[in-house]
Amino acid sequence: MDKIKVLMIDDNINLVEMVKEYFSNNNNISLEIAAHDGEEGIKIIEERKEDYDVILLDLIMPKKDGLYVLEEMRKRGINKKVIVETSYNASEVIREVADYGVNYFILKPFELADLEHRILETSKRKDSNKKNIDFYNSNLQVAITKVLHELGIPSHIKGYQYIREGVGIVFEHPETIGGITKELYPELAHKFDTTVSRVERAIRHAIEVSWNRGSWELMEEIFGHSVDIDKAKPTNSEFIVTIADKLRLDFHKVGV
Repeated sequence: MDKIKVLMIDDNINLVEMVKEYFSNNNNISLEIAAHDGEEGIKIIEERKEDYDVILLDLIMPKKDGLYVLEEMRKRGINKKVIVETSYNASEVIREVADYGVNYFILKPFELADLEHRILETSKRKDSNKKNIDFYNSNLQVAITKVLHELGIPSHIKGYQYIREGVGIVFEHPETIGGITKELYPELAHKFDTTVSRVERAIRHAIEVSWNRGSWELMEEIFGHSVDIDKAKPTNSEFIVTIADKLRLDFHKVGV
């Protein structure tokens, strides 16, 4: 199949270069064109419509921002698939962006593997002219990412990826709570092409990092009733399940 051609509009030049490098040898995706502000971005969107398939759009940029780009695309009748990437995680921002028919919302900082997955997923959709952003999953991913960052887990370590994915699985499928070792670990190992023992060790390491760096107030709020934070760290299972339970309660409160 032909490669999916990406136009990236982002003022973070280092990030653009990182994404370009990541996809340089990719069989399915290539970063064809880049712009570093909304003004330049909309010009490329208008003039080079055949040179890209998916737009990766930052919201906050100099001169003209991402919302300006989306508004201009609407005015000019340009229907292209758009993934918005931003450091803003408020649900009202997601909803405002969704009004422009955006396909997906990804929170910075993101894993490049996650970005790759979103681009592939977005490119498969045929209803690019519809408002098809997934509020539920976008909000869930934003919420998980926010909690893990506040708990002090750096996004570049493997355990972060495994915990984030694990929390999402337990959130969606509470029946896996009783089978963390026999069901969740093998699923994560398969997804990330690694071994069960490495998944377990990486999660344990991430929890240790969190206990040294994270917000004690948040730890008390999340884990205070399930573990004694002054004496012992939660087990891998306790950590994942307790975060999933907290998010489930939060989602029910706001009616997501």
